[in-house]
Amino acid sequence: MSGDMQAGRLAAKGLLRQARDFLWPPRSLISGDRGEGAGPLKPEEFQKIRFLTDPVCNWCGVPLDYDIGPEAECPACIARPPRWDRARAAFVYDEVSRRPVLDLKRAGRRDGLEILAGWMARSGSQLLEEADLIVPVPLHYTRLIKRGFNQSAWLAQAVGKGTGRRVCVDALKRTRRTPSQAGLSNRARRRNVTGAFDVRASRHKLVEGKRILLIDDVLTTGATLNACVRALKRAGARQIDVLVLARVVREVDVTI
Repeated sequence: MSGDMQAGRLAAKGLLRQARDFLWPPRSLISGDRGEGAGPLKPEEFQKIRFLTDPVCNWCGVPLDYDIGPEAECPACIARPPRWDRARAAFVYDEVSRRPVLDLKRAGRRDGLEILAGWMARSGSQLLEEADLIVPVPLHYTRLIKRGFNQSAWLAQAVGKGTGRRVCVDALKRTRRTPSQAGLSNRARRRNVTGAFDVRASRHKLVEGKRILLIDDVLTTGATLNACVRALKRAGARQIDVLVLARVVREVDVTI
């Protein structure tokens, strides 16, 4: 009897999905066109996304020209080491991948969230295996009220749901509202977010001694993530890795 009920529920869900797709045809994550097929991307669009796979810098996740081992570090990280332990990104932020990132970040488009989180989980599989807790980069409460959502929290929750890892969306808080990082130099970005984050007093025990996986949508210079890492380390986190949806590889004509 229970098997029949389960089959009935699955059939009902299938009918609902078909009705949904008929009324609101799936929209491509890249072009935004509707009715192009059952998936979120056409095959030719998928092929244009620059997914990040090995070899990458173990410290920041930037692609490397040569595979020199799993602990390889890029010259930029050697010159100025980031505060986190390791970082990975699902794909390169460029003109092709720009739309799904900004649709999520600015328009709150969630229909591709499961796909995006799956790409992140694949790229950061080793980091997820070792993580005790997933924590997203927070928005200031005034910006959260105005926007109505935090895309980094959405990504964190989706990654956690897909992998079974514990998520705490409010472990970190912004202690002050900072201007947008867009258009700022690397040094100005660091100054802009210095001291702008802290771990909530009620979450210190949850963070202390843990291996934290910090989630954000885009890694540009790493200034915001480094500021978050400082706060987590002050609260006693044992290890902090970073997983983002996309990362900038060349900061040329790229606006976030």
